[in-house]
Parts: sequence; structure tokens; C-alpha cells
Amino acid sequence: MPKTTKKGQAKKSELPRTLQKSSAKAQRTFAKAHDSAAEEYGEGERAHRVAYSALKHSYEKVGDHWEKKDHKGPSDERSHSGGPNARGATAEGVDAEATKKHLMDVARRLDIRGRSTMNKGELVDAIQKANRRASRS
Repeated sequence: MPKTTKKGQAKKSELPRTLQKSSAKAQRTFAKAHDSAAEEYGEGERAHRVAYSALKHSYEKVGDHWEKKDHKGPSDERSHSGGPNARGATAEGVDAEATKKHLMDVARRLDIRGRSTMNKGELVDAIQKANRRASRS
């Protein structure tokens, strides 16, 4: 099912809940990438993976919504390898390539306890947990 209207706007009813709470640009990015992938590969998991990959290139997940990243590009180890046989772990929308300062700011906004003593990897893990928790509620 197409995620965009004839005018190119995202159909909010067709988007995942975390994207419904995000900016119009993030919604269009996901919707257009999904529609293009659905044309090429058919509707299903592959179209969703392509759409999320396009979204994660410019946006990062913060809590229950997506926010624009300071820089465009791969957000985690898995994004770097790319392709159908990508290797490495995914950071589930967290920009694992960001600076520790940025990750601390995100952790502060998500009110993650113990963040001041965490290293970069621990911050990424804690933000992933907080994002999952926010998305569930």
C-alpha cells in the first residue's frame, strides 16, 4: 500500500507510530523510500528495511520520535557495511557514530540515570533501551 499521496505527502495513517510523531520531512523521507522500494521489490519486509535505512541516514531515534541528525551518513556499524549481507550490530536508530557529547545530550533529554559515568558504547545501549521503552508506551 502506498505511503504517499498523489501530491507526495506522507499518509500519516500508513506510517509507524514513531514516525507519526516526527517532522513532516522525516515522514516524507520514509514514505517515498518505502514506495520506491515497494515498486522495485514488492510490498513487505525488504521495502520497510530500505525505508528505515533511508530514514536513519538523516535522522536518529530519540525516545518515541525521530529527530534530524547533525550530520548525514551511516549511523552504526551495520550501516557502514551495507548491502544485502550487512555485518555488525544495528543501533536501532541511535546515531552510534555521534560524539560522546551528543550522546550525553540525548541521554539527558531521555533522563537516563548514571549517564555521567557511562562510556560511549554504554550510552548507545542505554539510549536504545530508553527508545524501546518510550515506543512501547
